[in-house]
Amino acid sequence: MDLFRAHVLVCCGTGCTSSNSAKILEQFEQQIPAQGLEKEVKVVQTGCFGLCAQGPIVVIYPEGVMYYRVTPEDVAEIVSEHLLKGRYVERLMAPKHDGAQAAENTSANDSNFFKKQMRVALRNCGNINPENIDEYIAHDGYQALGKILTEKRDPDAVIQEIIDSGLRGRGGGGFPTGLKWKFASGNRGQGITKYVCCNADEGDPGAFMDRSILEGDPHSVIEAMAIAAYCIDAHQGYVYIRAEYPIAVKRLQIAIDQAREYGLLGENIFDSGFSFDLDIRLGAGAFVCGEETALMRSIEGKRGNPTPRPPFPAIKGLFGKPTILNNVETYANIPVIINKGAKWFASVGTEKSKGTKVFALGGKVNNVGLVEIPMGTTVREIVFDIGGGIPNGKAFKAVQTGGPSGGCIPASLLDTPIDYDNLIAAGSMMGSGGMIVMDEDTCMVDIAKFFLEFTVDESCGKCSPCRIGTKRMYELLTKITDGTGTLEDIDALEEVALSLKNGSLCALGQTAANPILSTLKHFRDEYVEHVVDKKCRCHVCKGLTEFYIDPEICKKCSLCAKKCPVNAITGEVGKVAYSIDTTKCIKCGACIENCKFKAVKKR
Repeated sequence: MDLFRAHVLVCCGTGCTSSNSAKILEQFEQQIPAQGLEKEVKVVQTGCFGLCAQGPIVVIYPEGVMYYRVTPEDVAEIVSEHLLKGRYVERLMAPKHDGAQAAENTSANDSNFFKKQMRVALRNCGNINPENIDEYIAHDGYQALGKILTEKRDPDAVIQEIIDSGLRGRGGGGFPTGLKWKFASGNRGQGITKYVCCNADEGDPGAFMDRSILEGDPHSVIEAMAIAAYCIDAHQGYVYIRAEYPIAVKRLQIAIDQAREYGLLGENIFDSGFSFDLDIRLGAGAFVCGEETALMRSIEGKRGNPTPRPPFPAIKGLFGKPTILNNVETYANIPVIINKGAKWFASVGTEKSKGTKVFALGGKVNNVGLVEIPMGTTVREIVFDIGGGIPNGKAFKAVQTGGPSGGCIPASLLDTPIDYDNLIAAGSMMGSGGMIVMDEDTCMVDIAKFFLEFTVDESCGKCSPCRIGTKRMYELLTKITDGTGTLEDIDALEEVALSLKNGSLCALGQTAANPILSTLKHFRDEYVEHVVDKKCRCHVCKGLTEFYIDPEICKKCSLCAKKCPVNAITGEVGKVAYSIDTTKCIKCGACIENCKFKAVKKR
């Protein structure tokens, strides 16, 4: 085996790939031989490091130096200075938003972004080449599956280990994983067909946790699904993943092919007599197919509508057979639990929420990216310590967790410890792990409308509470944001929301009202302000916002008038300050965007 004095890890996840990381990788592969270092330095493509806002990211070991926002043009300098002369390229070492000094970020693990994280599900993301099975094996890969099969462990004992760990489903519902497996484990050895499925149909706006795991560590999911199959006596599995994730699909297929080649999928794995194989099924992007029964219907080639439960999938699931379904992050924890033990995993987190949770941190926060924290970490720690706070000195207003099914947590609850029960008590939910931060300029009525518009589009229409209720709520919100709403509309909105929550067939409809109910609970004054004062304090709702030009600031340059698409701005160059005819203005914002002197304002 070749040994190298240095390893250059280049992030090739979706975020960095969209910012030319493939060309950065190519440049390293060209520049390193050009400096005669090909026998000393190895270049490795990896999955997501997590700090997406600062990508493309390059990390060089053994020092662990992290370079931010690298461009292909920077590569020659990194090779000649760092790899050849041993001098760090300091201008690339400080994150670009907070003015941190290079010396504070010598090692990736020393940065504030990583200090409070604990990477379990993400343990290999950013550390290995996801397209090389040998690198996964070198990091204890397939060790858990090997131990179970070669030692011929009792499947019930393995299930009990998962139960004792306290692992709950990371896909939204939080159901105990081991119990789900136990329900499907009966009648082993009787020739009953069973299935193991993975939900990789990540549809929440702003969520990219599962995608990043499949891009950075696909073998962890394959190994876990094989373990699950052994526990319930299944021999076929399916990963249901949306077609919009081309890198994840490609790397998952490579991993499946490699596992088959190594005898880790297929017939008689580890000469144990146990056989299991895995296939991919592509989703077409329907949000409702994240619901387990709709997902299974889609795999069967049917329309992705949810079906009533009971019977639950553990009894009658895919093709009418007993089936277990977990999401990507849930599976990613399984090999670690087997290798380190249930007691180790249960020692992390809170009493009822064990282990860690991965969040896609986005919105109005400096360190947009992927984070994994122990359960019990507070919202404040994620937003301000890991996330680096709010850009441009703005005040924190709320954080929305759980995607369109979640709710908004206000500043008064910043110290809420994050776990399943605390988030529900705060009017939100864990969901799959989306976390969108909002600042003082965010209109909470508009946010509720944004998420509801998504739900209206994604409702399958099978049950009338969801089909009709989401549409009625959206119409009421539209009235309120247009300035034609009344106090009675707010009451009607709340009434419909509660009816939807109690009467819908599946979780899509049951949780669609959460953004409305949570914003009504914590920000009701904004709703009242919209209908009584006909005012949007954040100047976001166009129906309640007026554009004007401050004559004291206007430089009479005419640029705003030239950019106005409806000729609503008049004045005279160098002589008369410009003004906006509000009867003509369509509130497109072109004047604000183009005024260099910030004379155009909203009221």
